[in-house]
Amino acid sequence: MKQFNDRNFVLETEVAQDLYHNHAAKMPIIDYHCHLIPEMVAKDHRFQSITELWLGGDHYKWRAMRTNGVDERYCTGKDTTDWEKFEKWAETVPYTFRNPLYHWTHLELKTAFGIEKLLSPATAREIFDECNEKLKQPEFTARGLMRHYNVECVCTTDDPVDDLHSHIEYAQTRGEKDPLMIPAWRPDKAMNIEKPEFANYVEQLSAVSGVNIVKFADMVDALQRRHDFFQQQGCKLSDHGIEEFYDEPYTDQQIETVFEKAMCGKPLSDNEIRQYKSCFLTRMAEMDAESDWTQQFHYGAIRDNNTKMYRQLGPDTGFDSIGEFNTARAMARFLDKLQMEDKLARTIIYTLNPCANEVIATMLGNFQGGEPGKIQFGSGWWFNDQMDGMIRQMNALSVLGLLSRFVGMLTDSRSFLSYPRHEYFRRILCNLLGNDVERGLLPDDRQTLARMVEDISYNNARRYFKFY
Repeated sequence: MKQFNDRNFVLETEVAQDLYHNHAAKMPIIDYHCHLIPEMVAKDHRFQSITELWLGGDHYKWRAMRTNGVDERYCTGKDTTDWEKFEKWAETVPYTFRNPLYHWTHLELKTAFGIEKLLSPATAREIFDECNEKLKQPEFTARGLMRHYNVECVCTTDDPVDDLHSHIEYAQTRGEKDPLMIPAWRPDKAMNIEKPEFANYVEQLSAVSGVNIVKFADMVDALQRRHDFFQQQGCKLSDHGIEEFYDEPYTDQQIETVFEKAMCGKPLSDNEIRQYKSCFLTRMAEMDAESDWTQQFHYGAIRDNNTKMYRQLGPDTGFDSIGEFNTARAMARFLDKLQMEDKLARTIIYTLNPCANEVIATMLGNFQGGEPGKIQFGSGWWFNDQMDGMIRQMNALSVLGLLSRFVGMLTDSRSFLSYPRHEYFRRILCNLLGNDVERGLLPDDRQTLARMVEDISYNNARRYFKFY
């Protein structure tokens, strides 16, 4: 019987252990998609407690606690103490067996704090106090934790109206051993024309860009100015959170009419919304191609399903689900249109629904060429960034594409303790390959295998994103 969370956690064969310990583990981290707060990095934020660091904003944990019957005040409430919140999480942890939270929790305690005890009600106070004592030490700041985990680069998620002041400040104060922090362009609010706040957002965009936005063409001009500004601050990639891909035909005049209706608060038909989004994503993709950026598409989520809790807490608080969308043909047409016009940038496609794994893996090959792995199948995302989800994603990519050209893992997280997700991924990758060698499905060619895991862990991303 293997011991839980030991040195060879997840690694079932000698080959897997060799590949991980001697190759994957030593590679730096390029976290090319996350939701860290840039100001916390710029100010080198010091955390007041493990609760702030661990539970603040973590809707994964909140979902588990709610499922365990924990009252909302211990998840997101303002009238409970840090200890009370932590205690409720500790009560929930023993019920998370076979949920990835159990693995992540103990990997984070071990790798950040050196704590190998299992978190439970019996150990909660001891672990809480030990973590809080260590958080007082100089190295346990936002930047210190990133250095500890050998993070070389992080890409935050930033709205076009952001002034990026924290990125600018950080670039001026960054130490020699501190990671590079790069903004990433996320123009969802300009795309979501059906939202009641759309017109107000356009006014904000107008103010920060200096463009008087009267029509859609003006908004494109404003976004181009912001796109240029982001590039001046080092931005090299965009990201779009979409339910599905869109390929509705449209004319420029139709889009102007739809835009005018939205600005006047008039209702839009479903077809008008889809026409606008089809046009919008095309314009953004053209900008990215012109600037030699990488574009990312995260699709397949149904967001804010619980109206009562959305009104109480707002978005991104743990009430989203996997969606079902018949989007393959629209995806193909969208990519094909860009390809026909020589405006298809490097592209990463993530799906929240694993049923679409093979769809995406086969879609990639239609538009490859010019550079290795130009069109990428993004890593297991959100509900899929756990062992089974990552294995399914890599299996689909392996048999229908080239796993060797994969740009690897990201955290997609708001937490400075999420970097063990890279370790978790690397262990799973090495175990996948080690098991294939053990079964005679791959040769025991350590040189080729070592290069493969080092590339997927780090080298491919470094070459692909052109951050340096």
